[in-house]
Amino acid sequence: MNLDRFTSDLADLESRGRRRRLIPRRIDGRFLVDDDGRRLLNFGSNDYLGFALASATPSPSTHAANNIAGSTASALVCGWTLQHHRLAESIAALESTESAVLFPSGFAACSGTIATLAAPGDLILSDALNHASLIDGCRLSKADVVVYPHGDVAFVQQQLQQTARAGQRVWIVTDSIFSMDGDIAPLADLVEVAQRYDADLIVDEAHGTGIFGQAGSGVVEMLGLKNEIAVRIGTLSKSIGAQGGFVAGPQAVIDYLINHCRPLIFSTSLSSGAVAAAQRSIDQIQSDPQPRVHVRRLSRRLREAIGQQCVPGDPAAEVPIIAHIVGNDSAATQASFELQQAGFYVPAIRPPTVPTGTARLRISLSAIHTDEDVDHLASALARLTKA
Repeated sequence: MNLDRFTSDLADLESRGRRRRLIPRRIDGRFLVDDDGRRLLNFGSNDYLGFALASATPSPSTHAANNIAGSTASALVCGWTLQHHRLAESIAALESTESAVLFPSGFAACSGTIATLAAPGDLILSDALNHASLIDGCRLSKADVVVYPHGDVAFVQQQLQQTARAGQRVWIVTDSIFSMDGDIAPLADLVEVAQRYDADLIVDEAHGTGIFGQAGSGVVEMLGLKNEIAVRIGTLSKSIGAQGGFVAGPQAVIDYLINHCRPLIFSTSLSSGAVAAAQRSIDQIQSDPQPRVHVRRLSRRLREAIGQQCVPGDPAAEVPIIAHIVGNDSAATQASFELQQAGFYVPAIRPPTVPTGTARLRISLSAIHTDEDVDHLASALARLTKA
């Protein structure tokens, strides 16, 4: 095998400070333990409610009911157990919709759903900052795709006006919360233009599930739009603290995915351990709002402490993803290193994950963090800024 192309590409990434490596890490509560044994306050995890820690040790009742590590087969063969069915029903109830189905990952749920529902001749309008899984779903579909400027409802409306004359079916695809910026999509405005021009909206609630809404189902619930947005995608690996993904929506949509969605049909279904962990978290989200209240309060506290504008009552100030823009790739990497030296793990995010010139520190908060943790991080960031 000729490896020249690969080694040349890796050397180029190295020279630009963009080469990535897998680094084994040990998690101990809210700390990450590095190779030297230092305990770093972990601000890089997407475990927003701290449930992943509880899920790491299955309960004795889980072991008693399930003696196997895997699910043994794809869902349509024999990998869909009563346990899987109960979790899907719990998700449908949380989302106040008719049905739900589970996927092996959130990525598979996003990419598979978009690729399956959008048919040849359809048009997809996709936000420019959508997650890679949504982008890949658009690419895998046989529909026409237009990427609209981030959050630009006027651009979406203009496209819809043009397609309305052509009679083309249109899908608007967006995250509810954008993973690298922590901002919230203008869902209410998108719903309004979608209804006016008979378009369909698909929303990925990966970073909203468990955090927002009276019942904790996400941004769509918080904005009172459950009846207007029929198809919602989510993950079990962030606030829910397990692994896998889901799609919730009308029974006809879920049945269509079961019959046509390749990542669902041809993947081994979720392991029983992941299903049990997700079920515990879903139950807790519905019974105890305190973790999401706490992490939203911490999010506002940190933003205010580092001088970010927080409009009273604006839910965007309570998103537990905070982008601290540095700009230069190497400067972001250096800032992350200096925070590590000070006892914090805050990852540097560089292109192509984010646009060129917007390398950043991505701060993720969790309900297991304390006020003191957040205040100490704010002080460390202030020292970095002054330096």
